[in-house]
Amino acid sequence: MTIPATPEAWLSGYIPDIPTPFDTKGEVDLAAFRRLCERQIAAGVSAILVCETAGEASTLSPTEHEAIIRAAVDVARGRSRVIAGAGSNSTQHAIDLTWCAQAAGADAVMSIVPYYNKPMQEGIYQHFRAIADSTALPIIVHDIPSLTMREIANSTLVRLAECDQFVGLLDGSGDLTRPMRLSTLLPSPFRYLTGDDAIVSAYLVNGGDGCISTISNMTPALCQKMLSAIHHGRLQAAWDLQKGLMPLQACLSANNPAALKFALGLLGLIDPTTRLPIVELDEPAKSAVAIAFASIDEDQPAIAEG
Repeated sequence: MTIPATPEAWLSGYIPDIPTPFDTKGEVDLAAFRRLCERQIAAGVSAILVCETAGEASTLSPTEHEAIIRAAVDVARGRSRVIAGAGSNSTQHAIDLTWCAQAAGADAVMSIVPYYNKPMQEGIYQHFRAIADSTALPIIVHDIPSLTMREIANSTLVRLAECDQFVGLLDGSGDLTRPMRLSTLLPSPFRYLTGDDAIVSAYLVNGGDGCISTISNMTPALCQKMLSAIHHGRLQAAWDLQKGLMPLQACLSANNPAALKFALGLLGLIDPTTRLPIVELDEPAKSAVAIAFASIDEDQPAIAEG
């Protein structure tokens, strides 16, 4: 199945934030990365995100960054769209990463609100417009105030959305009402995605369109079942499914991406190696992840339509 080209058709549901596997020597393991991408596409995701938070993007060289995106595009072959992380607190570096993503064949880029610099709203606006002026790719704005120390104001989003290259928001604010409020201000094709697996059901019920997810790397089938339950109005079933995932979700969010890599290692999919400043889990944390994952019932029935 080929996923439609327009972002409003595929920028929804569970979109996994794919980690970057490293081998025991610390080199990018493209074979393992391809397996991770194929596993998600086989589960039916409409898009995958690479070279972002779980992908340890800040530790990748430009050559590695491009090779990872090209590998994802090659695996997807139009069956799923590829979103490439391309953010930086330097506008020129963000543009360089965007050019790299475009050259590698990505379908869209995700770009974070500049961190550390603490720019004013006008600076945030001009940063993103400069990126848009450099590319023809759709852009998803990543807003996570707890890390950047700046939230992109709704009024700034409205200004950006006047350019149709800005197609969505990865919302790390934790505000469940934000999609509902923004939907009255922004064009209808604009998409709202939470970055928090713990609130995904409530976020979707309040007008959100999807989730950039960590836990779907581990349980793609269960995440698709939960999405189906929400779409068919079976909210109690969705909440029951999410409740069962909460212990693992808590472990992953506490130490992302080290915990995710260890968990995927339990499945034999990748080596848990990370790059500094991320280090591998200590033994108590490993035990907690293993116990949480073992408690998940992968055989819960699908939610019937109707």
